[in-house]
Amino acid sequence: QVQVVESGGGLVQPGGSLRLSCAVSGSIFSIHAMNWYRQAPGKQRELVGGFITGGGTNYAPSVKDRFTISRDNAQNTVHLQMNSLKPEDTAVYYCSADVSLHPHTVPFDCWGQGTQVTVSS
Repeated sequence: QVQVVESGGGLVQPGGSLRLSCAVSGSIFSIHAMNWYRQAPGKQRELVGGFITGGGTNYAPSVKDRFTISRDNAQNTVHLQMNSLKPEDTAVYYCSADVSLHPHTVPFDCWGQGTQVTVSS
């Protein structure tokens, strides 16, 4: 069984910073990609950014130059450093991991439960 667990959310003032983490555990053969999404009240879930193993990172235009994604391969963990936060960044942030349990098998997405980020004065 694969588990994806986010942490690090909370309340922060506009202009502040938060660092989210996402840990993937279980009997995993490989992780092909990891992405961060967010969903604000009344809005659809949107991609914040992510990376493909062996490839680069990508970011939504709304967070580029403010958010940075990094990965700790040894611990199957990805971090989302969020700087210069704005009220419109308020949302539940979700992590997804595209994983394979065995060699030569089709990867599938696993999702975490999400962590709340609130940007407010």
